Amino acid sequence: MIKSFYYLPEEGVRVIDGIADFDSLCANEKAFLWVDMCKPTDEESYVLTHDFKFHPLAIEDVISERSNTKIDDYGRYLFVVFNIVDFVGREEGLNISELDLFLTRRALVTVHYDEHRIFDYLYSRVQKGDRGLALGSDYIFHAVIDAVVDNYNVTMDIFEYEIDQIEEDVLGNFDQDTLKSMFALGRDIVQLKRIVRPQREVISQLSRKRYDLVSENLAAYFSDINDHLTRVHEMAEAYREIVNSSLVVFYSSISTKTNDIIKVLTLLTAIFIPPTFLVGLWGMNFRYMPELETKWGYGFALAVLFTVMIIMILFFRRKKWL
Repeated sequence: MIKSFYYLPEEGVRVIDGIADFDSLCANEKAFLWVDMCKPTDEESYVLTHDFKFHPLAIEDVISERSNTKIDDYGRYLFVVFNIVDFVGREEGLNISELDLFLTRRALVTVHYDEHRIFDYLYSRVQKGDRGLALGSDYIFHAVIDAVVDNYNVTMDIFEYEIDQIEEDVLGNFDQDTLKSMFALGRDIVQLKRIVRPQREVISQLSRKRYDLVSENLAAYFSDINDHLTRVHEMAEAYREIVNSSLVVFYSSISTKTNDIIKVLTLLTAIFIPPTFLVGLWGMNFRYMPELETKWGYGFALAVLFTVMIIMILFFRRKKWL
């Protein structure tokens, strides 16, 4: 599916659906064009080669859908690979979709294979008369990247909520599901950091390095995006530390509970050792034993056994072992 926004000063923004003569539209020096391609077919992808004449290597990266985040300067246009990140759930984890951007002097071409709410938001802005397209294709280029980075706020808010839940579970009723959630969340945070790191490098280049296709006025705006990514990276690192600390608390709690169980079992064993000894002593099958014919021998033996056990229990309590 292709959705395009064509701007002319005297006409404003015109929406074009499907394939059009993009080569002719870009020929007008006063016009700016944004072409957004979502799940393009082979016929629609051919536009990249036929109308815009992008390099085969860049088109190969678009088709692969697994390219690393990067920025390539082809002189006539910039090619940027970015990633859109969403947190789906504890079981599913992060959903990562690739976004490819081609920036030319009078056009921006975006290609993605997942529908996302940020594009509905950008469509609405452009159709309502947002000045971005009127200022140039590089301003729309910035607006798209800015929307992708702002989308991290939703993911980070969910991470914060999940971590709060884990902290409550660690201090309360901790079970195996919570442990699985901790490992899954730790995995997602590491994956997020792995995505944000190269994105920071790309945005840093756009804010410092001068590209002919990017206005100098946008340097400060890209610097702001870079600051946002830095905060996301720092928050992710902080969240990872919290998860690791929660794991330490969990294992310490398990170790403490295990030690308490072993302690109780050891004390119970120690309490029953003297009675076991006495029972074994009196249970020997000798014919001549002093207590064997005693009338009250059985009661006396039980009294001795319970007395020894009570004395040991009182001794352990005095030592604060029980």
